[in-house]
Amino acid sequence: MNDKITSIVRTVVPGTWAALVAWLVGLGLPAAVTGWLSGLGGTVTELAALAAVYIAVRVVEPRLPGWLVRVLLGSAVQPSYSAPPGS
Repeated sequence: MNDKITSIVRTVVPGTWAALVAWLVGLGLPAAVTGWLSGLGGTVTELAALAAVYIAVRVVEPRLPGWLVRVLLGSAVQPSYSAPPGS
């Protein structure tokens, strides 16, 4: 997989996990919290879930087995982000 595809996969997969976490959290929140959040919309909840999931996975990534990194991030290989030739 080239670096561009790897970077896209490693962005989309954690975002998908975050959406799942936000949805699951939304199912279990009490009415007092959901009433307060209703003015903010699901976007804030999803953004907070994305940040929390991505930070947590990146912090523990070096200590996880490769198969679990692939499940959580979509790829165990980090893109290199090297400068393009001639720049």
